[in-house]
Amino acid sequence: MLGDLLDGLPPHRTAVHLGDETIEACALRARASAVAELLDGVAPGAPIAVRLPNSIELIATLFGVWKAGAVYLPVNPRLTAIEVERVLGEVRPAAVIGDGEWPTTLADPARHDADIALIQFTSGTTGPPKPVPLRHSGVLALLEGVIATLRTRPPSDAEPMPNLVPVSLSLWAGIYQVLFAYRIGAPVVIMDRFEPTTFAALVRRHSIRSTVLPPAAMTMLADEPAVESLAPLEYVRSITAPLSPLQARRFRDRFGVAVLNGYGQTEIGGEIIGWSAMDTKTFGDSKLGATGRPHAGVHVRTDAHGELQVRTPATSAGYASAELTDRVTEDGWFRTGDLARIDDDGFVWIDGRVSDMINRGGLKVFPEEVAEVLRLSPAVADAAVAGAPDERLGEVPWAFVVPAAGPDEIDVNELDALCRAHLAPYKVPARIEIVDALPRNEIGKVTIAALIPPTH
Repeated sequence: MLGDLLDGLPPHRTAVHLGDETIEACALRARASAVAELLDGVAPGAPIAVRLPNSIELIATLFGVWKAGAVYLPVNPRLTAIEVERVLGEVRPAAVIGDGEWPTTLADPARHDADIALIQFTSGTTGPPKPVPLRHSGVLALLEGVIATLRTRPPSDAEPMPNLVPVSLSLWAGIYQVLFAYRIGAPVVIMDRFEPTTFAALVRRHSIRSTVLPPAAMTMLADEPAVESLAPLEYVRSITAPLSPLQARRFRDRFGVAVLNGYGQTEIGGEIIGWSAMDTKTFGDSKLGATGRPHAGVHVRTDAHGELQVRTPATSAGYASAELTDRVTEDGWFRTGDLARIDDDGFVWIDGRVSDMINRGGLKVFPEEVAEVLRLSPAVADAAVAGAPDERLGEVPWAFVVPAAGPDEIDVNELDALCRAHLAPYKVPARIEIVDALPRNEIGKVTIAALIPPTH
C-alpha cells in the first residue's frame, strides 16, 4: 500500500523540508497516526476530502487518511465554493478536512474497494474535470517502472538528495513526487507556491542536481533576470503539460541544464514515458521534442488514426466513469486521446490531442505544429492554436499570440508570412489574435475551451 512508503523511511531521517521547518520521519508518522485516530469510525474505502495548502500538515494528513483505510480526495484550496460543492457532490466523501479545522462529517458517503488509494480530478483542458480513482497497486507498479528507467539508487544509511516538489500537493503531480521520494528513501522539499528566485535558492541550499518542473515554471525561470544560475542543477524532468521544443532549448541554453521530457496522464496513474540521462547522452538534440521512451512495464502503440494507446500496470485498474471505461479497447489497451508517432528507436512524439485536432474541410491541422512555428518569431513570447467553427469548411485554425514586448511590436502580417514559409496553406491560421496571456489551468496547460468563445 502507498501508506507503507512513509514507514520505509529511517525513523530519524528528515521527511519534509518547508522553509526553515523540518520534520523527521518518526514525527511525521506520529502526526499521520493522530489523523487516523480522528477518522476512527469512518467506513473503510470512504473518501476523505482534504483542502489544505502545501504544508507538513497536508503530508501527514495524506498518510493519515491511508492509515485509516480511507480514500484520499485532494481539493485545491484555490477552488471557489461552487467548485468545491461540485467536487464533493461527485465524489461524496465521508468527511472534509480544511485548513485550521478538524474533520467535518458528511452524510451518505461513497464506498470504494480496498485497493483504491485516492480520487484525482483530470485537468479539464477540453471539458469538465472528471474524477479518476487511482489504485495503490497500479501506482506502486508505475513507480517501479520509472525507478528502473532512471536507475535510481536504492535507499542507504546516508540521507539521499531531497526531492524538490515545485507544484501544488493538491495535484497528482505533486502527490506523486512525494511518493517517489519516499519510495527511494529521500526527503521532500516543498514550496508553498512557485517563485523563481525561491526555487533557485532551494536548489543551492539543498544541492539539488535533478528535479521536476512544469513548462510554465521553466518559462518563468528563463524570463527572470534575477536568476543568473541554477547550479548545481544538472537535469530537469518536464511534467504536467506539453513542453515546447523551443522553450526546452531556451531553458537549456540559459542555464546549461539538460531537459528530460516526459509523458503521463492522471487516468493512468502518472508518468509512463520519459527520457533517461543515458538517452540524453546517446541521442542529444536529435530527438528534441520527443516525450521519451516507455518506462519498464509500459507498452505503446498507435491505431489507424494515430491515437496513442498504452498498456501499463494501472490500465486494468478501473475508472471513475463510463466515459473513461469506454477508453479501454477490447484487447485491453487504454486510448490516451493523444495523437502520436513512434519512431524506430522507440521514442514517442506527441502531435496533440485528438479532440484538439482541427479538421479544415477534411484536412488535418495539428495545433501545436502551428503554434511552434509562431514561437519562432522573436516578437512572440507564447502561442496557442484552436479550431474555430466555419460555415464552409467546418472549422479553421485561429492563433492566439502573447507578445514578447508590447502588442505594438507584433506585425500580424509578418506572422502570417512566417506561417506560409513553414506550413502548408491549409495549416496557416485564418485569424491571428494578440492576447495579454493564454488561459491556463492549475498545472499550466492551456485551456483550449477558453480560447474560442462559444458564440463563434
